[in-house]
Amino acid sequence: MSLKIWLDGQLVEKENAKLSVFDHGTLYGDGVFEGIRAYGGRIFECEAHVRRLWDSARAIRLQIPCSPEQFKAAMEETIRANNLVDCYIRAVVTRGPGDLGIDPKKSPRAVLYIIADQVAVYPKEVYEKGIAVISSSWKRNHSNSLPPRVKSLNYLNNILAKIEANDAGVHDALMFNHVGNVAELTAANVFIVRDGKLHTPALTDGILEGVTRRVVMGLAGKLGYPVVERSIDRFDVYSADEMFATGTGAEVIAVTRVDGRVIGSGVAGPITSRLLETFRRHVREG
Repeated sequence: MSLKIWLDGQLVEKENAKLSVFDHGTLYGDGVFEGIRAYGGRIFECEAHVRRLWDSARAIRLQIPCSPEQFKAAMEETIRANNLVDCYIRAVVTRGPGDLGIDPKKSPRAVLYIIADQVAVYPKEVYEKGIAVISSSWKRNHSNSLPPRVKSLNYLNNILAKIEANDAGVHDALMFNHVGNVAELTAANVFIVRDGKLHTPALTDGILEGVTRRVVMGLAGKLGYPVVERSIDRFDVYSADEMFATGTGAEVIAVTRVDGRVIGSGVAGPITSRLLETFRRHVREG
C-alpha cells in the first residue's frame, strides 16, 4: 500500500504528492516544520509541537491557513490513513508558490503537508555504548541572523556540520555559537552531567527550544536531579561525568566520545540510562 500524504486538506498517494517548482520552501527554504512522534497511536506532546510550529511561522510572518485544531486533526487523520501506531510525523508549512524573486508577497497562500511514516531509531547497542561526535568548524546561526528557535526549512547550517561528522566517521557533530559556547548537535539538544547535576545550554546560547529537552528536564527534576541552564564551554564537555542528547528521533542518547576523548566511563552512564528508561515509560504511560 502506498503511503498517503496529507497535502492542503487532501490525502494523496505518495507518488502524487507534489509541490510547485516555484514553491518558496523549495527555492529558498522559506517555511517551517515540526518533527513529531506518535506512540501507541497518540501524538506525543502534540500541543507543544503545534504551538512551536505556530510560533515559528509567526516569527517569519508566515500565515498558516488553518487553525491549530484543524492541523491536529489532520495529523491524526494521516496516522489513521496509513494504519500506523508508532510513527514519525513531519508537519511542514511552506510559503507556497511565488515567482523567482524572494519577495514573500508574491506567494499568496502557504502550502501545508503532513507525512506519517515508520520511525528509524538507533539499535539497542548504540543506546548502551553511546555515540561519538566531533566539534564542528561551522558555528550555529547567530540569533540576529536566523533565530535558532525558529524551526525553519533552511537547515543548511546543520547539514554542513553533519557532513563533517560523516567525513570523520562519527555519528554527529557538536555545534558551538559565535562566542565558542556549546549550542547543540546537528539535530538534537545536549546535556552534560557533573556531580549528579544536569547542565544544558540556555536558550540564549543559540539553541532550538526542544520539546523533548523540556520533557527530559521535567523528568529529571522528578527523579531528584537538579537541572541548570547555563553556558557550557569545551572544557565542561571534555571533563563531564556523562553527556547525552535529546530529540524527537533519538529520545535520550548517550554521547560517550567527543573529539576522540572518552566521556565518563565510555558507555551510557547511570543517569543517562535512567532518564532514557523514565522517558520511554513516560511516553507510553503519559
